Amino acid sequence: MIPYGKHDISGDDIDAVVDVLENHFLTQGSKVPEFEKALCDYTNAHFCTAVNSATSGLHVACLAAGVTQGDIVWTTPNSFVASANCALYCSAQVDFVDMDEQTRNIDITKLGAKLRDAKQAGLLPKALVIVHFAGFSCDMQAIADLLSGLDIVLIEDAAHGLGGSYNGLKIGSCEYSDMAVLSFHPVKSITTAEGGAVLTNNSELAKKILLFAKHGVTRDHALFDTDATEPSLAGDWYYQQLTLGYNYRLSDMQAALGISQLKRLDDFVVARQQKANFYFQALANLPLILPLKTSIDNQSAWHIFVVELKVTDDASNPGQTRKAIYRKLVEKGIGVNVHYLPIHLHPFYQNLGFEYGDFPCSENYYHRAITLPLYPSLTQQQQQTVVDALTEILV
Repeated sequence: MIPYGKHDISGDDIDAVVDVLENHFLTQGSKVPEFEKALCDYTNAHFCTAVNSATSGLHVACLAAGVTQGDIVWTTPNSFVASANCALYCSAQVDFVDMDEQTRNIDITKLGAKLRDAKQAGLLPKALVIVHFAGFSCDMQAIADLLSGLDIVLIEDAAHGLGGSYNGLKIGSCEYSDMAVLSFHPVKSITTAEGGAVLTNNSELAKKILLFAKHGVTRDHALFDTDATEPSLAGDWYYQQLTLGYNYRLSDMQAALGISQLKRLDDFVVARQQKANFYFQALANLPLILPLKTSIDNQSAWHIFVVELKVTDDASNPGQTRKAIYRKLVEKGIGVNVHYLPIHLHPFYQNLGFEYGDFPCSENYYHRAITLPLYPSLTQQQQQTVVDALTEILV
């Protein structure tokens, strides 16, 4: 079986983890700060807090943004549920802006219209979580311009995006946003097994992120509530809980793996770009809608390569529905996937009042989408196997 995604672990990666196991603290040692600095150096963001998943990162980003009960957070339906769940974790409401059928990211025109209506109604969101789908950056300048003067916190769900760029800047630089959240799941650009990070250029947000990710506890004397503690109790060991936080820490073993992986990130992205180019050429004459190609200044990280079939699940020919084509590919040993069932179509969100038909572009895209295998170690022979199988099925 050729999987749709796969991690790439080297001997150096293994040695880095073993070194921690044999010679360092397994948690709360030196490797997490080292990894955080390396991520800042790579993205050019000013502050970084490593966490145990991107889901945790989205949660603490919303907490740092002040999202709470009575607030609304907007995101896009074309994503994993974590992009919306983070608002609900904070007891806020969630709403969606449909995707653009070409970029598969949030539709800028629809976002602008929804903002105008919400401003008029006095129902502007507290935060906007945008998603860089498949590693292709949203139009951050356009989004930042739309939000200018509206007091809306802009959070990048950059789980797919590490290694990509926008306007020549690395995704995660936070040049146009308040915070950016990364993922280090095994199929992402780099892996720490599970893991994530929250990046920001705002020092006050950075302090809040750190607190929420680590129990709400600090050892920083500058942050202490000096009126709350008997001075004689405050020795070198002393720490205070300042707010209700969570145990979202990354371990030093995982950070060591991340440090080692980050050294190869650019090579990983180049390999992904090369394999994407192979698909663009080899699939050009098949009845498929291919992803949008990227430019020199706006490079996708190519986390996934999604094609759209020119059929729907209710096609008159049952042998050529998306479901049938998916099964035929799997039977041929090709581990295709689908990204994503729109968030608002999940039963949980339907129970919140969302309905089929609310966001038609995301729904129509979902009915046609199939994710093809793409990862750094994927061979050209394996890609040709994928292309031959699709050709046999579709032509």
